[in-house]
Amino acid sequence: MTEGRCPVSHAESAAPHRLDASGARQHAVNEELRARGAAVPVLLPGDVPAYAITRYEELKDFVTHPDVAKNACHFAALQNDELPPGWPMRTFATVRGMITADGEDHKRLRSLVTRAFTPRRVEALRPVVHELTATLLDRLAGAAAADPDGVADLRRHFALPLPMSVICRLLGVDDVHQDRLHELSNEIVSTRTAPERVPAANREMVAVLGQVAAARLKDPGDDLTSALIAARDVRDGAETGDRLSEEELIGTLMLTIIAGHETTLNLITNAVRALCNHRDQLELIRSGTATWGDAVEETLRYDGPVSYFPFRYPTKDLPVGDAVIPKGTPVLVSYTAAGRDERAYGPDADRFDITRSARHLSFGHGAHFCLGAPLARMEAVIALEALFTRFPGLDLAVPDEELVPHPSFVGNSPQRLPIRLGSRPGVAHSG
Repeated sequence: MTEGRCPVSHAESAAPHRLDASGARQHAVNEELRARGAAVPVLLPGDVPAYAITRYEELKDFVTHPDVAKNACHFAALQNDELPPGWPMRTFATVRGMITADGEDHKRLRSLVTRAFTPRRVEALRPVVHELTATLLDRLAGAAAADPDGVADLRRHFALPLPMSVICRLLGVDDVHQDRLHELSNEIVSTRTAPERVPAANREMVAVLGQVAAARLKDPGDDLTSALIAARDVRDGAETGDRLSEEELIGTLMLTIIAGHETTLNLITNAVRALCNHRDQLELIRSGTATWGDAVEETLRYDGPVSYFPFRYPTKDLPVGDAVIPKGTPVLVSYTAAGRDERAYGPDADRFDITRSARHLSFGHGAHFCLGAPLARMEAVIALEALFTRFPGLDLAVPDEELVPHPSFVGNSPQRLPIRLGSRPGVAHSG
């Protein structure tokens, strides 16, 4: 980024691109937008003007720029009451937590969460992930056996319940709430949610998480919710007495539920899809040339679980590439577009290659780097190794081009992943 106003480019003067709420053609759209510039004007649902950052280096610079904020007090259209009623993306801007905080407020919130969400707590989940994976592989086999064509939806029977069960176990959420929390999470992250459902889904999510918090306050356990309730901020080696407010606690739980399962669900689904479509890469792992961790990292680059992530706001008119983003404009950063930027990865950026140096931005960059990255990586590696060890002949049951995207330009994954398990079942990996 350079100081001063840049010349107006084609990307800035051309008509804004209307982001498709159905999530269709995401990688093709990414390629078109990268060609237009590093920062491209787009239209969000309800014709709300925004910008998208599409290139790797500019995205890295933008998310760490001192004149870029996360707090929605900088969102001009929201502050001026110019958003349509029931706007489906309002929660991304208004939820109270680390994701919408800046400066000292962000440091305070992140410190409180970090004190509760420790590496020890994540590592303690490893045997839980192995146990759940083995159980779900049995259920996946049962679903395939019950189908006349031997087809099962890997997303529904494996990729979804694994991270959802893990994140609920982490938070101390009772099993009775899991299915409903996933349904509400889906409504909140979908960019096609009907206007009347947006406030209703948010209210219900807050109500359910309020029940969870009240239960853990009354009967604390060895879970993240109890730890978040008990957490106190520490400055200069001494407790300040500061803690999460009720609103901050509920917002943190909401973000943890959504980010903790939706993204890992997409990551596992996309990794299985990529490995099925690139059997040569799968053989590299089986021969010991590459690892399951390599496959996870390359999936995060090649077909990341999050595409256009909302929101950041320039606090003044900000040059990005050849464009100038006006102060107060909502900006989405496109991790999937940056992941295939030829300027960063060379002319074969569209190729799935688990032996490449897999640097990527899918977990963010800078102060807002995802705290859940170690857990997501652990779950994905365990899931993929166990899945392809037990079912070495697993493959897609439909041509790849027939897969329908999940209805959102925020998340990136097919709605279903129909698979056949093959005729050579092996022995489940025990870890």
